[in-house]
Amino acid sequence: MKNNLKTLLLICILIPLLACSQESKETQELIGTWKLDMSPQDTTDNNFAMMRIEKISGDSFEGTFYREGVKLTNGKLNTQRGIVYGALVSGDNIGSYNTSFYLKDGKLYGSTHAIDRNFLAVWIATKTED
Repeated sequence: MKNNLKTLLLICILIPLLACSQESKETQELIGTWKLDMSPQDTTDNNFAMMRIEKISGDSFEGTFYREGVKLTNGKLNTQRGIVYGALVSGDNIGSYNTSFYLKDGKLYGSTHAIDRNFLAVWIATKTED
């Protein structure tokens, strides 16, 4: 009985620890520069932007979005469904942009809602070589 209780206790402690380390490995894949194709519906248009994720700390991340020098704010991650989801806010002289994405098979699939410009861009991003 004592051995079963010890085994159960170890399992209850180790499984969450292993899950956290896997979660960290998954989110760390985001670090780097991503090339966003902002016009995946029209393959004749080459409308590209960039996102650079520089640092991940827990469920938060820092970096730039759209072009160099445009700092993203409120970068948040969620992995509770076994998929890495992210969201951020960016902006320029015209207004704010709310962006969300998810990681699948080494690509980011996302959308950016430009509230003050009245549009929603859907995009796919591939990681570039740094």
